[in-house]
Amino acid sequence: MNTAEIQKKYEECYQAIVQEHEAVFKMLDMEQLKALVDAIVEAKHIFIHGTGREGISARGFAMRMAHIGKPTYWLFDDTTIGMHEGDLFIITDGRGDVGIHRRIIEQASKTGAKIAFLTCLPEGNLVKNYADLYLFVHATVYMADSLEDPNAPRQHDVVPTMQPMGNQYEQHLYLLFDIISILVKDAMNLSYDDMEGNHRNIE
Repeated sequence: MNTAEIQKKYEECYQAIVQEHEAVFKMLDMEQLKALVDAIVEAKHIFIHGTGREGISARGFAMRMAHIGKPTYWLFDDTTIGMHEGDLFIITDGRGDVGIHRRIIEQASKTGAKIAFLTCLPEGNLVKNYADLYLFVHATVYMADSLEDPNAPRQHDVVPTMQPMGNQYEQHLYLLFDIISILVKDAMNLSYDDMEGNHRNIE
Protein backbone atom coordinates (compact mmCIF):
# COMPACT_ATOMS: atom_id res chain seq x y z
CA MET A 1 0.00 0.00 0.00
CA ASN A 2 1.23 3.48 -0.78
CA THR A 3 0.81 6.44 1.58
CA ALA A 4 -2.41 7.62 -0.04
CA GLU A 5 -3.95 4.15 0.24
CA ILE A 6 -2.92 3.87 3.89
CA GLN A 7 -4.41 7.29 4.64
CA LYS A 8 -7.68 6.37 2.95
CA LYS A 9 -7.98 3.10 4.87
CA TYR A 10 -6.91 4.77 8.13
CA GLU A 11 -9.64 7.40 7.80
CA GLU A 12 -12.24 4.77 6.92
CA CYS A 13 -11.27 2.76 9.99
CA TYR A 14 -11.28 5.51 12.59
CA GLN A 15 -14.50 7.04 11.30
CA ALA A 16 -16.27 3.66 11.35
CA ILE A 17 -14.87 2.73 14.78
CA VAL A 18 -15.92 6.03 16.36
CA GLN A 19 -19.42 5.62 14.94
CA GLU A 20 -19.61 2.05 16.24
CA HIS A 21 -18.70 3.06 19.77
CA GLU A 22 -21.10 5.97 19.78
CA ALA A 23 -23.91 3.58 18.82
CA VAL A 24 -22.96 1.12 21.57
CA PHE A 25 -22.80 3.88 24.20
CA LYS A 26 -26.28 5.09 23.29
CA MET A 27 -27.78 1.63 23.82
CA LEU A 28 -26.57 1.15 27.41
CA ASP A 29 -29.33 0.72 29.99
CA MET A 30 -29.01 3.45 32.65
CA GLU A 31 -30.70 1.41 35.37
CA GLN A 32 -28.17 -1.39 34.85
CA LEU A 33 -25.37 1.17 34.93
CA LYS A 34 -26.67 2.75 38.14
CA ALA A 35 -26.96 -0.66 39.80
CA LEU A 36 -23.30 -1.41 39.02
CA VAL A 37 -22.08 2.00 40.23
CA ASP A 38 -24.08 1.61 43.47
CA ALA A 39 -22.71 -1.90 44.02
CA ILE A 40 -19.14 -0.66 43.58
CA VAL A 41 -19.64 2.19 46.03
CA GLU A 42 -21.18 -0.14 48.62
CA ALA A 43 -18.67 -2.99 48.29
CA LYS A 44 -16.15 -3.71 51.05
CA HIS A 45 -13.71 -5.23 48.58
CA ILE A 46 -13.78 -5.49 44.80
CA PHE A 47 -12.51 -8.48 42.84
CA ILE A 48 -12.10 -8.21 39.07
CA HIS A 49 -11.49 -10.83 36.40
CA GLY A 50 -11.52 -11.30 32.66
CA THR A 51 -9.58 -13.39 30.17
CA GLY A 52 -7.78 -12.48 26.97
CA ARG A 53 -8.23 -8.97 25.63
CA GLU A 54 -11.34 -8.53 27.76
CA GLY A 55 -9.09 -9.11 30.74
CA ILE A 56 -6.66 -6.43 29.58
CA SER A 57 -9.51 -3.92 29.58
CA ALA A 58 -10.71 -5.13 32.99
CA ARG A 59 -7.25 -4.93 34.52
CA GLY A 60 -7.07 -1.25 33.63
CA PHE A 61 -10.34 -0.82 35.51
CA ALA A 62 -8.88 -2.56 38.56
CA MET A 63 -6.13 0.06 38.59
CA ARG A 64 -8.66 2.89 38.49
CA MET A 65 -10.67 1.36 41.35
CA ALA A 66 -7.48 1.28 43.40
CA HIS A 67 -6.85 4.93 42.54
CA ILE A 68 -10.36 5.72 43.76
CA GLY A 69 -9.42 4.08 47.05
CA LYS A 70 -11.53 0.93 46.88
CA PRO A 71 -9.69 -2.18 48.12
CA THR A 72 -9.41 -3.94 44.75
CA TYR A 73 -7.92 -7.28 43.72
CA TRP A 74 -7.16 -8.80 40.35
CA LEU A 75 -8.51 -12.28 40.92
CA PHE A 76 -5.41 -14.44 40.50
CA ASP A 77 -2.71 -12.13 41.82
CA ASP A 78 -0.76 -13.74 44.64
CA THR A 79 -1.79 -11.03 47.11
CA THR A 80 -5.53 -11.44 46.46
CA ILE A 81 -7.45 -12.08 49.67
CA GLY A 82 -10.52 -14.24 50.23
CA MET A 83 -13.90 -13.20 48.88
CA HIS A 84 -16.78 -12.81 51.35
CA GLU A 85 -20.26 -11.42 51.89
CA GLY A 86 -20.28 -7.67 51.33
CA ASP A 87 -17.71 -7.93 48.53
CA LEU A 88 -18.29 -7.48 44.81
CA PHE A 89 -16.91 -9.70 42.06
CA ILE A 90 -16.90 -8.01 38.63
CA ILE A 91 -16.25 -10.26 35.65
CA THR A 92 -16.37 -9.58 31.94
CA ASP A 93 -17.70 -12.57 30.03
CA GLY A 94 -18.64 -11.44 26.55
CA ARG A 95 -20.39 -14.68 25.60
CA GLY A 96 -22.07 -15.03 28.98
CA ASP A 97 -20.82 -18.59 29.42
CA VAL A 98 -17.08 -18.84 28.69
CA GLY A 99 -15.97 -22.30 29.75
CA ILE A 100 -12.88 -21.21 31.68
CA HIS A 101 -15.06 -18.99 33.86
CA ARG A 102 -17.49 -21.67 35.01
CA ARG A 103 -15.58 -22.99 38.03
CA ILE A 104 -14.53 -19.48 39.02
CA ILE A 105 -18.15 -18.32 39.06
CA GLU A 106 -19.35 -21.45 40.84
CA GLN A 107 -16.80 -20.91 43.60
CA ALA A 108 -17.50 -17.18 43.84
CA SER A 109 -21.21 -17.87 44.24
CA LYS A 110 -20.45 -19.82 47.45
CA THR A 111 -18.74 -16.88 49.14
CA GLY A 112 -21.76 -14.61 49.55
CA ALA A 113 -20.19 -11.89 47.42
CA LYS A 114 -22.29 -10.16 44.80
CA ILE A 115 -21.46 -11.14 41.22
CA ALA A 116 -21.64 -8.55 38.45
CA PHE A 117 -21.19 -9.42 34.77
CA LEU A 118 -20.36 -7.27 31.81
CA THR A 119 -21.52 -9.19 28.78
CA CYS A 120 -23.09 -8.97 25.34
CA LEU A 121 -25.13 -12.15 25.96
CA PRO A 122 -27.16 -11.75 29.16
CA GLU A 123 -28.98 -14.96 28.19
CA GLY A 124 -25.75 -16.90 28.64
CA ASN A 125 -25.90 -19.67 31.25
CA LEU A 126 -23.42 -18.10 33.69
CA VAL A 127 -25.11 -14.72 33.60
CA LYS A 128 -28.57 -16.24 33.81
CA ASN A 129 -27.73 -18.55 36.71
CA TYR A 130 -25.25 -16.56 38.80
CA ALA A 131 -25.47 -12.81 38.15
CA ASP A 132 -26.75 -10.57 40.91
CA LEU A 133 -26.53 -7.79 38.35
CA TYR A 134 -25.22 -7.37 34.84
CA LEU A 135 -24.44 -4.70 32.30
CA PHE A 136 -25.53 -5.57 28.77
CA VAL A 137 -22.85 -4.07 26.50
CA HIS A 138 -24.38 -3.93 23.02
CA ALA A 139 -21.11 -4.64 21.21
CA THR A 140 -20.11 -7.51 18.96
CA VAL A 141 -18.07 -10.11 20.82
CA TYR A 142 -15.71 -12.79 19.57
CA MET A 143 -17.16 -16.22 18.70
CA ALA A 144 -20.55 -15.55 20.26
CA ASP A 145 -22.34 -16.99 17.24
CA SER A 146 -19.99 -19.89 16.56
CA LEU A 147 -20.38 -22.00 19.68
CA GLU A 148 -20.53 -25.77 19.46
CA ASP A 149 -23.92 -25.92 21.17
CA PRO A 150 -26.59 -25.15 18.54
CA ASN A 151 -28.99 -24.24 21.36
CA ALA A 152 -26.67 -21.66 22.91
CA PRO A 153 -27.93 -18.08 22.89
CA ARG A 154 -26.89 -15.92 19.98
CA GLN A 155 -26.01 -12.24 19.81
CA HIS A 156 -28.92 -9.89 19.26
CA ASP A 157 -29.42 -6.16 19.54
CA VAL A 158 -25.71 -5.47 19.16
CA VAL A 159 -23.94 -2.96 16.93
CA PRO A 160 -22.44 -4.54 13.79
CA THR A 161 -18.75 -3.96 13.23
CA MET A 162 -16.18 -3.71 10.47
CA GLN A 163 -13.53 -4.95 12.91
CA PRO A 164 -12.23 -8.49 13.49
CA MET A 165 -12.47 -10.94 16.37
CA GLY A 166 -14.29 -9.06 19.12
CA ASN A 167 -12.29 -5.84 18.80
CA GLN A 168 -15.39 -3.73 19.23
CA TYR A 169 -16.44 -5.31 22.54
CA GLU A 170 -12.93 -5.30 23.97
CA GLN A 171 -12.30 -1.68 22.99
CA HIS A 172 -15.66 -0.61 24.31
CA LEU A 173 -15.02 -2.25 27.67
CA TYR A 174 -11.96 -0.07 28.20
CA LEU A 175 -13.86 3.11 27.37
CA LEU A 176 -16.91 2.09 29.40
CA PHE A 177 -14.80 1.13 32.42
CA ASP A 178 -13.18 4.57 32.33
CA ILE A 179 -16.59 6.24 32.36
CA ILE A 180 -17.71 4.00 35.22
CA SER A 181 -14.61 5.06 37.15
CA ILE A 182 -15.61 8.71 36.76
CA LEU A 183 -19.18 7.94 37.86
CA VAL A 184 -17.92 6.10 40.95
CA LYS A 185 -15.58 8.99 41.76
CA ASP A 186 -18.49 11.41 41.61
CA ALA A 187 -20.76 9.12 43.65
CA MET A 188 -18.07 8.98 46.35
CA ASN A 189 -17.57 12.77 46.27
CA LEU A 190 -13.93 12.40 45.30
CA SER A 191 -11.77 14.58 43.07
CA TYR A 192 -9.13 13.76 40.51
CA ASP A 193 -6.60 15.01 43.08
CA ASP A 194 -7.89 12.34 45.48
CA MET A 195 -7.30 9.72 42.80
CA GLU A 196 -3.81 11.00 42.08
CA GLY A 197 -3.07 10.75 45.81
CA ASN A 198 -3.56 6.99 45.52
CA HIS A 199 -1.28 6.64 42.51
CA ARG A 200 1.95 4.64 42.89
CA ASN A 201 4.60 7.07 44.07
CA ILE A 202 7.83 5.14 43.51
CA GLU A 203 8.19 5.65 39.77
